[in-house]
Formats: sequence, structure tokens, C-alpha cells
Amino acid sequence: MDVAFLSPSRRLLPLLALVAVTAGCAHKQGAQVPDQPKVVELDLKGTEQVKASDIKEKILTTQTPWWVRLNPFGEPSYFDPNTWQADLKRIVRYYQAQGFYGARIESSQQEPRGEDAVALEVVVHEGAPTLVTTVNVTGLDELPQAHRNKALDGLPLTQGAPFREEQWAGTKEQIQARLHELGYAEAEVGGEVEVDLASQGATVNIRALPGPRYRFGNIFVATDANPQVNPRRIIEQAQGSVRKGEWFSESALSDAQARVFRMGVFGAVKVNRGAPDREARTVPVVVDVREAPFRSVRAGGGIGLDAARQEIRVLGEWTHRNFFGGLRKLTLTSRVGYAFIPNITAAFDRIDTDGDGVNDAPNLTTPHGPVFQFSAQFEQPRFLARDLRLQTSLTAERGLEQAYNYIGGRARAGVVWQPRPDLSLSPTYNLELYRLKGQRGSVDQSTAPALVLGCKDSSSTDTCNISVSFLEQFIELNRRDDPLAPTRGFYASLSFQEGGKFLGGDYDFVRILPDVRGYYTFGPRDRFTLAARLRLGTLLTSVENGVRTDSAIVNRFFAGGGASMRGFNSRRLSPMNVLNLDAEQPSDRVVPVGGNSLVETSVELRVKLFSELSLAAFHDSGLTGNGALTFGPRQDDVLKESGRVFGDYHYQAVGLGLRYITIVGPIRLDVARRLNIGKPLPILTSTPGQTTTIGGLGDCFGLGVKKQTITGPDGAPRTVNVEREYAGAPEGLCTFFLSIGEAF
Repeated sequence: MDVAFLSPSRRLLPLLALVAVTAGCAHKQGAQVPDQPKVVELDLKGTEQVKASDIKEKILTTQTPWWVRLNPFGEPSYFDPNTWQADLKRIVRYYQAQGFYGARIESSQQEPRGEDAVALEVVVHEGAPTLVTTVNVTGLDELPQAHRNKALDGLPLTQGAPFREEQWAGTKEQIQARLHELGYAEAEVGGEVEVDLASQGATVNIRALPGPRYRFGNIFVATDANPQVNPRRIIEQAQGSVRKGEWFSESALSDAQARVFRMGVFGAVKVNRGAPDREARTVPVVVDVREAPFRSVRAGGGIGLDAARQEIRVLGEWTHRNFFGGLRKLTLTSRVGYAFIPNITAAFDRIDTDGDGVNDAPNLTTPHGPVFQFSAQFEQPRFLARDLRLQTSLTAERGLEQAYNYIGGRARAGVVWQPRPDLSLSPTYNLELYRLKGQRGSVDQSTAPALVLGCKDSSSTDTCNISVSFLEQFIELNRRDDPLAPTRGFYASLSFQEGGKFLGGDYDFVRILPDVRGYYTFGPRDRFTLAARLRLGTLLTSVENGVRTDSAIVNRFFAGGGASMRGFNSRRLSPMNVLNLDAEQPSDRVVPVGGNSLVETSVELRVKLFSELSLAAFHDSGLTGNGALTFGPRQDDVLKESGRVFGDYHYQAVGLGLRYITIVGPIRLDVARRLNIGKPLPILTSTPGQTTTIGGLGDCFGLGVKKQTITGPDGAPRTVNVEREYAGAPEGLCTFFLSIGEAF
């Protein structure tokens, strides 16, 4: 830290020595001296230009939190006189770092509160802030004007602004980093600040030593003894970003590091510049790698809890990252579980089928059963070109959904072109074969392949077989800083699918799905993060004899859930089909069958409360319509209106959430409440093109249900729930989700 002070006589005085333990190193658990009184109050007065909360974060002494009494493992903050005296110096030093060089402690009081507690009060005299009067930059005169402008544009420290030491350090760091990015690999930036205590002005002198401009030279590899990965393969990957003869830049080194790490066979990768060759004006590049095990086995388990579906499962994965050499990758994954709809009580639910008053048969409207997924994935790197990978996969699966169950398989083959670590394009061919069985009714427990499943066979058998074949082009641009808990950057993807009978399938369709997300962090110590998402989808089917054909249910859009529109439970934001009109809960009378249009939007503000705990407030909206996505005028046809972006079937929800940061990502708890804006969910009937509605209870986790007394068939009074229509009925108004990872 280079700062000088000028007295009224303009004499240069040495800078005050930094406090040995700086504010940034303060440990926030407070003093731990049990034989001293507890700190029950810590009051800072006179803090008008600097926040008291910011000061408290920079000192060791802390006030005992109110919740310590409720936590059996919590400890109070004790008062330590020596620590407190050092904290008073830290307060003054923190003010100086903010440009208040005249700040001082006017008084400090310790007031006993009973026998084992103390209240602390500090009165601060802040004084006037020091303003930047002049900014002088030397050493850049020999650079091209464009380089000077880029190095000095938008610096944290500007003339007329308050002088802060953090901004002074950041200014030097930014200029140096920008010079490095322009090719001045040995650039150094220093300087000093002269503070006039009389005028409260600061003269900033920045001295830059850019040195010569360098180009990239040769690439060298440092690796393990007897490596299995040929160093030439590593150099080839690094050359995708670091090209010999091009101007040196730090961002190219970062991209090269990401490229090498993306090879998937290294546990650690570091790309650094070597010692510059000043005569040749070149900088060599050193790639330091450590190989990871080429074979790995992972196993685990989990549960999925939702108001509409519950599942328990075990998972396993075996990976070989050098399968038959050449860094070919083979991955075998398995997931085996048991699913219950709507919950685990489905395994014990029975009904009376013969009218004798005895529940003598399983209730098939609450299905349960085994589910599994087995897949094999093969990847061939450097397929025809350095940045091209061949990927194939084969999957067998059995699933249980609310409207149907299925067994089948999927095959996929294609290539991935990744010219940059953050950009990939993937054209693939896909073939999916399924045997579908519709959900069972409540009267005779019989089954039928519902037309709403999109079965081509309209016979009365209880199953149908479908084949879906399509081409897909997927484009992804990922500029997020962290895929699990992003705070900066953006993400964009676009999926095109073209299905056709000429490809071996039963359906002709075009499916389009763009997805855009953005993240912006701001505020003191990056406390606030604003995140937003927009996801649109439309599914267009072929027209036969003037009538648009049905789509397969496995291709339709579903919304709702912790990673979707949080105002609905998983897959419950969808056109519905009647299942069981005798169910007590209105939401159990219908099942989601998916739609041909999709809209999902989310805006979320995340606030750091403590180091690992954050609070989030969010607004979600979404629709899943039967018709194609449209921005047009209002439609009288409910099926068409349900796909209108600004229509009556676009639902809104607000909510709050907590995030606890762990090494595997944030553990997330979200609670959402749907707003009563819009109409009930559209429910398909047996008459093509016709819909109906079902009222709901309008409850929030069972609360708020209204009752009324009616006369039963036997003439006796009985109490029943009042059902009414509202936005999104018959679904409840509130939801909660517990998961790992951010919603988006």
C-alpha cells in the first residue's frame, strides 16, 4: 500500500503502519474467553457515512446472536479486554481504508448487564472523506492509443470520487491485467497516493512499466513419470487456444487450461507462461498435468419426494477413460428404484370392487412399481478433427408416470463439435421405442390406451407400441462461472428436433426449445445475485386430411417442479385428463398428459445471509398448452388459447427459499405460492376438441380448506369440502421443494 500524507505545511509524512491483524482477517466467532462476561449488545454511534454493519464485520468482538439460546451447540460471544482494545484500532484503520483519515474514537464505554453480561458502546468521529483530486498515469506514452484507452477505460478509482484503498489496489491490478491481456506479459503497475490532510484531497500517481509486447512461443508439457497420455495430444488440445505466433494473453492461457482439463483424464491441470525470450519477443507456455485414474466406480442412492410422485433409488456408474486406448471413454450407468404415485401409501391402498363393503383389491389408480434405467455411453475423441467427438449411447428403461407407465429403449448417435470450451454444437440421430400403458380408471379397474397418450393404434387393447425417430441439432453457449451455483455470466441453448416416418418413426413433428439464463452479482462483498431465465418450446405436428395429428406423450412438454415453474408440483403444469372422479382430493382426479407448447420464466434475487447460508426471493411463471405456442390475440378455442403466451393459462407464482452451500452444491429449500391470476387448468374430455374444468380446494398445504354441510343421499347431513375454481385448479396453491443445486 503506497500512500503518503501531506500536512498543512505540505511536508511528506510516512504512512501509518498497518495494524498487525487487519480487518480482512478478522475471525467472526468473537472472543472465546468463558471467564469473561458475554457481549449482549454492541452499538456503534456516529456512523453516518460508513455502515455500522460493515465495521462489525471487520472486528473480532461480536454481539451474542439471539438464536444462541435456541441452539444447544451454540456458544455466546465473550468480552476480551485485549481484543476489544485492538478492535478500536481496527475501527480507525477501517475508516482510513475508506478514505476517512481524520476518523477517531471519541469514546468507548462498557456497561455491565447483570453479573455475566456487558453492553459495549463506541462513538466515532468520522470526519470528511478524502476525494481524488488528480490521477496521473505515466509509462504508457509509448503504447498505441488504442492500447492506452483499453488499459485506462472504466477504472474503479476516478477523479472526484472518494478515495478508497481497496479501489486503489483494484485500479493497479486492472491496469496490469489489461496490459497482460494485450500481450505485455511482463507489465508491472505501481505508484503512490499523496493525501493532503488540510484539503482532504488525494493525488494519485500511477506508474506503469509495460515492457515489450510478446507473442506465444512453443508449448511444453510437464507430466507424471511414464504417462499414459501422449504429450502430443496435450499440446494439440492447448493449441486450440494458444497458437504460436499470436499475441500473448492471459485469457488464452485460461482457455487452454479448460481445453486440456476437458480431455477428462487429468486430476489437475495448470497452464502457465514460461520465462519470456526478450530477444525473440516470445513467451513459452508450460502445461502441467497430473493424470487421474482411468477407471472409476461410483455408487449412491437417493429419494425423490413430491406431492404427486415419490421414488427411492440406488445408482451406480463405471467409467473407463482409456477404453482400448486413444482416450476413448466408455461409461455404464444404472439406476434402479421403486416409484409410488402419489406417495408411498399407494403400496397399501385397497378398494372395494364387489360392493360388499370390504376393500378386497389393490387400488390400481394409485400405482406403484419398480423403475430402472440402464445405459451405455461411448465417446471417441478427436473424431476426424481435434475439436470433434463421436458420441453414441444405448438406454433401456422402465418408468412410472402419473398418466402412464412404459418400458422401452433409446438409441442415440452423433458428434459434438466444441471449438471453444464454452461453445458446443451437436447434431444427432435418435430412435426411441416404447410400450405404453395408460393409467387405470376407478370404476372397473380396467385399462385402455388413452388417445391422449398419442397412440397411433386406436384399438381397445390395454397397451400400445410407439416409435419416435428424429434428428436433433443442439447448440449450447455456457459462460457461467459455476454450473451448480452460478453468480455471473449467462447460459444459452437451442434445440431443434425434426421427426419423420422416413426416419423410421410413427410421428412427423418439429420441436423447438430455446433456453436463456443470466446472472448478475452486485452489492457490498457481492452479497446480491440477480438471476433470470426464459425457456420457450413449441411442438408442431403434421396435418392429415385437414386435421393436425396427435403428438406422442413422450415428446410433449411438462412443467412444474423444483427446477421448473415452482408454483406447481412436478409435471403438474400441463393439460390434464380425467382419471378418477371419485377421488377425495380434486387434484387426484386428473393426471397430466403434456402439451405442445411451453413457457417458463423465473426471476430470482439471492442474498447472502452468512458465509454458507443464502436467502432467495423469486417470481416464476409458466404455461404448458395443448396448442402450438402463439403470441397472437385471444382465442375462443381453449386448446388454442392454452398455448398463448399472454393468455389465461399462463400462471404466476412467488416464493422464498433457503440455500446452504456444500461441496456438492447448494442444498435448496423453496416454498412457493401460486397467484390467482388466470383460469383453471384445461382438462381434456372424450370428445375431441372439448375441454372442461374441475374446481379445487384452494388450500395451502392443507390449510384454508372451507367446509360446508350438505344433505347426503340417505337424508343425513354431512360435512364436505368446498370446491371452487381459481387459477391452476384443481392443484393446490402452495408447493415446497428440497433438492441439491440451484433451480437454474
